[in-house]
Amino acid sequence: MSISAFETNVFVNCPYDDHFRPLLRPLLFTVLCAGLNPRMAAERLNSGETRFSKIVELVRESKYAIHDLSRIKAKRAGEYFRLNMPFELGLDVGCSCFGSG
Repeated sequence: MSISAFETNVFVNCPYDDHFRPLLRPLLFTVLCAGLNPRMAAERLNSGETRFSKIVELVRESKYAIHDLSRIKAKRAGEYFRLNMPFELGLDVGCSCFGSG
């Protein structure tokens, strides 16, 4: 990865479901219009790659990040909380605190 790619990459951490799509499209449009490159876990569908490794790589390659944690709560009783998005925020914060470069 080149330095210039790092300078323009934005890691986008948000839900990818149909309910969130009306918000995701303008978010991506805005990032692109700002001359930046959105990076998302959904951009690569390699089943042999662990999600954790993919997220770490995307965070490491991105100078900026957008984290939408508005949908981490379960909608109804019996559903699980969506803990992957706060976890990804934690990875991002950890990388900025302990990473180099």
